[in-house]
Amino acid sequence: MKVRSYYKYQLLLLLLFYSICGGGQNRVDGFKVPRVSPLPFAVKGVQQAQLSLNGKWDFQVLGHAAKHSINVPGEWEMQGFTVNEGETAVYSLKLDIPADWKGQRIKIRFDGVSSHALVKVNNIRVGEHEGSFVCFEADITNALKSSDNILQVEVQALTISDHLACTSQYAVHTVGGLLRKVVLFAVPETNIASNVATTVFDPQFKNADLKLQSQLANESLSEVPSQLQYILTDAAGKVVFEKLSALEKNISPNGLRDINTTIRVKQPEQWNPEHPYLYHLKSSLLLDGKIVQSITQNVGFKQVEVKDNQLFVNGKSVKLHGVNRHSIYPLTGRSVSPELDRKDAELFRSANCNYIRTSHYPPSEEFLNAADELGLFVESEASLCWINHGASPIWKKWDYKDERFLPYMVNADVENVLVGRNHPSVIIWSLGNESVWSPLWAKVNKVVKQLDPSRPTTFHDQCWGGYNNAHSKADIAVYHYPGTNGPTACDTMKRPVLFGEYAHISCYSRRELLTDPGVRSSYGKPLETMYDSMYYHKGCLGGAIWAGIDDIFHMPDGRIVGYGPWGVIDAWRRPKPEYWGVKKAYSPIKIKSIKFPTAGKQYVELLVENRYDFTPLKGAAITVVLNGQPQTVKADVLPRSSGIIKIPATDFKTLQLTFKDPRGFIADEEKYEAEAHSTEIADQNVAVSFTENEAAYFVKKGNIQYSISKNSGIITSVRKGDTEILSQGPVFSMVPMNDDDGGKPNVAGETYQNNIYPLKNYPLYTLFARDLVAQKIDSGLKFSMNIAYADCKGKQIYLFTNDGKLIIEYEVQYSNADISPYQYGLMLQLPKSFDQLSWKRKGEFTAYPANDIARPEGTATLNAKHVPSVEEWGVVPTGDWKDDANDLGSNDFRATKRYIQNASLQDHNGDSVTILSDATQASRSWLQDEHMNWLIADYCNNGSEPFYGSPHSNGRIKIKDNTLKGKLVIVVK
Repeated sequence: MKVRSYYKYQLLLLLLFYSICGGGQNRVDGFKVPRVSPLPFAVKGVQQAQLSLNGKWDFQVLGHAAKHSINVPGEWEMQGFTVNEGETAVYSLKLDIPADWKGQRIKIRFDGVSSHALVKVNNIRVGEHEGSFVCFEADITNALKSSDNILQVEVQALTISDHLACTSQYAVHTVGGLLRKVVLFAVPETNIASNVATTVFDPQFKNADLKLQSQLANESLSEVPSQLQYILTDAAGKVVFEKLSALEKNISPNGLRDINTTIRVKQPEQWNPEHPYLYHLKSSLLLDGKIVQSITQNVGFKQVEVKDNQLFVNGKSVKLHGVNRHSIYPLTGRSVSPELDRKDAELFRSANCNYIRTSHYPPSEEFLNAADELGLFVESEASLCWINHGASPIWKKWDYKDERFLPYMVNADVENVLVGRNHPSVIIWSLGNESVWSPLWAKVNKVVKQLDPSRPTTFHDQCWGGYNNAHSKADIAVYHYPGTNGPTACDTMKRPVLFGEYAHISCYSRRELLTDPGVRSSYGKPLETMYDSMYYHKGCLGGAIWAGIDDIFHMPDGRIVGYGPWGVIDAWRRPKPEYWGVKKAYSPIKIKSIKFPTAGKQYVELLVENRYDFTPLKGAAITVVLNGQPQTVKADVLPRSSGIIKIPATDFKTLQLTFKDPRGFIADEEKYEAEAHSTEIADQNVAVSFTENEAAYFVKKGNIQYSISKNSGIITSVRKGDTEILSQGPVFSMVPMNDDDGGKPNVAGETYQNNIYPLKNYPLYTLFARDLVAQKIDSGLKFSMNIAYADCKGKQIYLFTNDGKLIIEYEVQYSNADISPYQYGLMLQLPKSFDQLSWKRKGEFTAYPANDIARPEGTATLNAKHVPSVEEWGVVPTGDWKDDANDLGSNDFRATKRYIQNASLQDHNGDSVTILSDATQASRSWLQDEHMNWLIADYCNNGSEPFYGSPHSNGRIKIKDNTLKGKLVIVVK
C-alpha cells in the first residue's frame, strides 16, 4: 500500500512538471497562471534589491477635487474615506528608483488590493488585477523615466470578485484599498520567475526527495547561458547539500525555461506542527558562471496524503483541532499588521490548536511565516464565499452555473495556491466557503489539483443531509455545525470529514451576553464533550471552532459594525473565557483517572492519554508539585496512546501538574486537593425572636432585624443596627432565554451595532401571600406561606435558625407560560454599596488562569461604568477582558459563577451577606435601578445562542406544567 502510494505520488508530481511547465507555458487546463516572483534576497551590483512602499500615499476619489494622505497598507473606509460603488480611488506615490537598479528589471508586488486594481506608472498602464487578499505583480521597467516617476493605482471596490467573495457584505462596510504590503524590487534581466519546493518521502518515511521546480525568465534581448545553484542548510546553518543544475544555453529572449531538480536528502528532520523544523534553501542564478540573483526560502520536509477516510502527514494519521481565523483589527479592519499576524499564531498555538482555517480568504505571507515557524497546520481558503447560498442575495439574480464566473473562481483559487504552496504549514486548499457545488467548482478543483497535487482540497458545503449538499468532489468532505451525532456519521463516509465550522461561540444572543458574560464560561465543557467524540471517531478529521477572533469594526464615523463577539479571543487579542475552554478541550495530555496513595501503594497513579500526533510524552516536560514540594516526572507514552504515570507519595494533600509542550509553552495544568474545604461558617448561636403588628413580622437575631410583609410574604428589609443590608428578598425570579441580536436589518446575522444594551431582570411580581404562618421550632423560627404571583403560584418557607442562618425553600408552578428559562432561583436586592463579590466554587476544570472570570475562587469589584453603546468606540482596552465594564458592572462582577460553594457580597464597612451552597447553584450579581441585584440560581443552562446545538444546548427545559423548586441558605454579618 505504501509503495503504490509512493509511486502514485511521484507520477502526480511528474504530471505537474509537464502540465504547468511544459514548453514554458504557464497554463493549467487552459487557464493562465499569473507570475508571482520570489522576492530577491540579493542581486549582483545592487545594494538593496527590494524596497517597501508602505507608508503615506496621496489619495483622491476621481471626480472629487479634494486630495488627501492615506496609510498604505490599510482600508480607505477605516481611515474615514468614502468611495461609492462604481467610483474609483486613485493612490499616488512618487517613486525614487535607486541608481544601482539601472539595467535591472523593476517590478512591483501588491500583497492584496480590494478589489480591482489598475496600476500605472507615469500614466502608462503596467498591470491590472481583479481579486482581494492575494499577491500580484507588474513589471514597470519600460514605463520608468530617468527621474520624477509617479506610481498610480486606480482602485475600485465592490467589483465582481468582491461579490463572489462577499468581502464587503461580510464585513458590513466597503472593504476597499491597498490592504497588504507593497514592495518594489529589482531582478536581473534574466531572473528566477518561480521556485517551488516539494518534498516526497520514501515508503518508510526515512529519506526524502526535495523536488525543485524552478522557472527562469529571460526578459533581455539576447540568449544568455544560465544555471541554478541550490544550497540547503539545516536550522543550525550547516550545509546539507549544494547542487548546480545543468547549463541552460539557449533561453530565447522573452522566453521561459523550466528547470526541474530532484535531490535526495538522507533522514531529514521532518516538519510537523509539534516539531516545526525548518531548513533554509538558497537558490542562486548564475549567468556566465557568476551569481547575479539569489532567493531564499524555508523548507519543511512534509508529505500530505488522503487514504480512505483519514488524512496522513508524514505517514501519521492526524487529528485537526483548531479555529477559523479572520484578519481583523477594530481600528484597521481587514488590514492587519505583521505583529498581529504573529500574535494570532502564538495565541492559538498556546490554546493547543494545531490547525487554522483562514476564513474566508488567503492569509498574509506574514501569517504563513509564523505558522511555519511556530507550528500550525493551515487550511488556506480562496476568496470565494456563499455562491448560491441564501446568505448572499445576489444569487437570487445571478445563475451560479454561469460560465462567466469561472475565470474569476479559477483565478481566486490559483492565486491562493501560488502564494501558499512553498509554506510547509499549508496542508489543505479550501476551494471556497459555504457554496453550492456545480460543474464550475469541479473545474476549479481540477485546476487546483493539477497546479498542486501534493495537497488535498476541501469544499465547504454539507456532505450529508439535504441542505447545501450537491455531492461535491473535493478530496476531503466537510460538514458545518454538527451535533453530537456528527462524529459517528463521519465513520460512514468514504472521505475524511472535516467539521469546517463547529461549536459556534455565543454571539447572536447579544443582549444576553452583555447582561451576563458568564454565558461564555459555560462553553468549555460542552466543547470538551464534542471534541472527545471527534477524537475517537476515525473518519472525523477534526474541526475548526467558529471562530478565533471577534469580528468587530470601529468605523471612523462612530459606528460599530460586524458580526460581533464570536471569537475565543477578542479583536484586541485578549483571551476571553472561551479561550481556556478551548485550551482544555484541545489539550494533548488528558488525565483519564487518578488514584491517590493508600496503604501498600506509596504513589499517586495517573492514567494519561497522549493525544499528540507525533510526540511521545517523554518529549514534554512534566512538573509535579506534591504537597508543596516540586519534582520532575518522566513519562514514556507514545503518540495517540495511553499509559500510567506514577508519582512517589506517602500521603496526599495537594497535587499540581504542569505539562510543558516541546515548543516552550504550557500545554495544560491540573490541580487536585485531597478534600473539599467546608463551606460552613462559624455558628453564631444567636437566639431568634419576633414581634408583629397588623402589617408585618419583625424577626430579631442579635443586632440584625428582618421585616416581613404580611401582605406579600416578602422580606422587605434586613437591617444591622441602622445599616440596611437587604432592601428586598429573596424573591423568586425566572430569567427567560433571550437570543435578541439587536434587531438590525440583515441578511445573514451581521447585526452587531452600537445600539445593543443589556437586559433587565426582575423578581417575579408578587400579588399577595396566603396562609402565612409563623411558628417556633427547635431549630429556630419558621414562616410558611402560599404565594400568588402575576402568572403562577407557589409556596415559600423561611427558616431562621439559632446558628445564624436564614434558609429559604420555595416551589413555583407555571400552568400556562410556555417559556424556556435561562436561569431561575431566588433574587435578593441589596444597597448599591455592597459592591464587592467574593466566591468559592467547584470549577468545571481543575485549574484556571488567575484572570479568568470562572476561576474557582476570587474577588471582583462592581466598577460599573456607563457605556453609551454596545462597547466603547475607538478605545483600545489596557486591562484584562474580565475588567471591562458597563452599567451593570464589570465582566467579572456581573458574570454568573456556577457551582458555588459559597458567595458573598460585602460593603466597605465589612458588612456582608453570604450564600452557602453545595456546588449545585449559581450566583449572578449586577447593578440595576440603583440597587445591587443578586440571583442565586437553582437552574442555569449554557445560554440562548441559536447557532450552537448539542451538546451546548443540552439541559434546556420548559417551565409549563413544571414545578420549580429550590433552597437558599443565607448568613448576614
